[in-house]
Amino acid sequence: MKIIRHKSELRDLTISWHRAGDTIGVVLTMGALHDGHLSLVKNAQSRADRVIVTIFVNPRQFNNPEDLAKYPKTEDSDAHILESLDIDVLYVPEPGEIYPACFSTTISVSGVSDGLCGSDRPGHFDGVATVVTKLLLQTDADYTFFGEKDFQQLQVVRRVVADLDLKTEIVACPTVREDDGLAMSSRNLRLGTEAREVSPVIGRVLESAANVIGRGGNVAQALETACQALLVAGFDEVDYFELRSDPDLQLLMSADRPGRLFVAAWLNGVRLIDNTPVKAASHAPIEAGRIPEPV
Repeated sequence: MKIIRHKSELRDLTISWHRAGDTIGVVLTMGALHDGHLSLVKNAQSRADRVIVTIFVNPRQFNNPEDLAKYPKTEDSDAHILESLDIDVLYVPEPGEIYPACFSTTISVSGVSDGLCGSDRPGHFDGVATVVTKLLLQTDADYTFFGEKDFQQLQVVRRVVADLDLKTEIVACPTVREDDGLAMSSRNLRLGTEAREVSPVIGRVLESAANVIGRGGNVAQALETACQALLVAGFDEVDYFELRSDPDLQLLMSADRPGRLFVAAWLNGVRLIDNTPVKAASHAPIEAGRIPEPV
């Protein structure tokens, strides 16, 4: 595994790979790698001839400076993990390789970036769209792999690639979860012991609400009950708990077409997000809005 920090060196390598007829798969990360990231790497290895993993903590997608300062930085241990997987390149660009002096371009995506995390984190998806575009161009990716846990981000990236005629194919991969059901995230490292014990409730409440709605339960009541279940369990605040259409992320008040249920909630100063598919309601008899107690 080569560790590369400058785009000129990376470009020389990717040009040689493409001349040899090799395809390039890329996994974009901000480090603090976990099994969810590694599943993306393994998907990339199964699809592409060459694999690049990037680590860049992108300041432009943090609307809260304190959140940026607290983000875990574990390059040495990340490199050790990736070396054991036998990837081709770890690209860790210097800040100036992404945002050189006088950098003044921002890519903004409307529609799928509205609402959900787009409302609660102003400027976040502009930062995501801009850095992803830069990294896809710098790595010359044929394929890039994203987890469905950050589903809104996935849709934003899909829009960027389609609208800007980037050659990269976006490959969506299922959310990877801990044994207790918590969606894997680098932010989970910041949960204390007690909060970590409470955290799996978010996934159980999400699945319960999706089951209620998919069986014809009243959407508004199901969402209100779900929010209350999180607060009772010990969550500090719920940013949103919403039903959105898939893939355009329009707000739904009834499950009359396939969609996804999205949640963002705070626990011990950590913002957790999750989502799950919801099939169009079958309208089977059910007590409207009833959500089983999380266990």
